[in-house]
Amino acid sequence: MKIVIGNDHAGFELKGAIVTCLAGQGHEVIDCGSFTTESMDFPVSVKRVITKLRELDDALGILVCGTGVGMSIAANKYDGIRAALVHDLFTARMTREHNDSNVLCLGARVISEDDALNIVNTWLSSSYLGGKYDVRNKMIRDIEVTEQC
Repeated sequence: MKIVIGNDHAGFELKGAIVTCLAGQGHEVIDCGSFTTESMDFPVSVKRVITKLRELDDALGILVCGTGVGMSIAANKYDGIRAALVHDLFTARMTREHNDSNVLCLGARVISEDDALNIVNTWLSSSYLGGKYDVRNKMIRDIEVTEQC
């Protein structure tokens, strides 16, 4: 599987562990993140990852920053991206099975390395169920930015 990964300075070390794990499993990992712990604005890494994802067929993305919050907010601004911030195995599975997420966001300051690797593996091994979730996901896609409650 092709996996595009990005990070900011806070996610540098955890990204390295994820890249090592994924490469060891035989995945093709494309690293679009920061290669140092020097301060980096996370939207830059998000843009790199999303740009690369759009060039590839059947690739998934992973974004790592301090909390994962900023990355998930920024990634979801891009059309066609369904980024999910995940801190546990149940959510990792559900976000793929129900929401067909294509970008996983992780917080390096929120979860341990072991938890992160387990989340990544669970997310990658889960598949979209379709069916009634197609209807719900279409409803999400159809929401207009200007729609008022």
